[in-house]
Amino acid sequence: MTVSTTTVHQQLRAILAMTHTEIQIAETRQAQARTDAIRKELAENAENARLRAVAIEEALRERGGLVDVIRPVIGRVGALAKTVVEQAQPLDEALLDDLALEQRLLARSTYLKALATGQEDKALVDLAEKLIVAHTATADWLTTVLAEEALGGPTALRRGPTQWVSGLAARALAAPANGASWAIDRTADFARQIPDPVALVRSRFASAVDDAAVAASRAGDAIENAGTAVSKTVAAGRDAALEAVEESARDNGAKGAADALHQLRAITGTVEAEDLPIEGYTDLNVGDAVAAVKDLTTPADLRVTLAYEETHKNRQRVVSAIEIRFAELAKELVGIDS
Repeated sequence: MTVSTTTVHQQLRAILAMTHTEIQIAETRQAQARTDAIRKELAENAENARLRAVAIEEALRERGGLVDVIRPVIGRVGALAKTVVEQAQPLDEALLDDLALEQRLLARSTYLKALATGQEDKALVDLAEKLIVAHTATADWLTTVLAEEALGGPTALRRGPTQWVSGLAARALAAPANGASWAIDRTADFARQIPDPVALVRSRFASAVDDAAVAASRAGDAIENAGTAVSKTVAAGRDAALEAVEESARDNGAKGAADALHQLRAITGTVEAEDLPIEGYTDLNVGDAVAAVKDLTTPADLRVTLAYEETHKNRQRVVSAIEIRFAELAKELVGIDS
């Protein structure tokens, strides 16, 4: 047996083990799918990976190699452990791990093609090329999902409960350096301009600013009247409280604070219709709204429109159009053709 043949066997075994990890990840990601279409796509990805695993096993046996039955099992167990551990990670970190796996598979598949070419093994070259196509497509998909996450759009995968918390904490820590965490940056600016009590509003960000009245009532001279304004509107709900605090901050000259709260209201879809980037949006029918959404060119405009639409009419065709536009911007960002 030549060194080259031994190397081929090693690469096939390694790719097989990693493919079983890929299968397990695709299966567990289905529970996080945002839509039925994404869930179906992930199920198809898992099935396609199983077919690849079978083809890799056959290729290994045909070339006199022994199929390692241990490493694939370890790979699947490892993937299960990974999904448990990553629940304490931000979603983007978990997706980066997924992407790293696909990139390793792509690199090994490319290396396998080179080995097969050197041995003039046409069948193995064909298999390697199929693996390269599959892993390139998956890597592109994950890269797009990560870009959507960075742009603040609705990603293909939902965060788990602990991933929401850890993701918020990580972005808060990285806010000065991370342009993608635009909401946290704004909130940090808010905290720097308003005395310490208003920082409490930021700390209640994850709980929808239910205690905005307390924060406002404890504010310093710059917003001494905010407590009264908020206390009268808390009963009307979070949205009214946020608007009252924003108005009070703006009246007292705290422009940065007001802008930060306006951003927060945009996230929750509670801005006024005239603040939307599409003129006369509330009067548009579904077809016109979809057409208007396609002309939006910035993540911020898409975010505020999506939040407003989901909070008010929640027309699924319009929501879908915004999500598609987000995906287009994400693909443009990472240089992937639509």
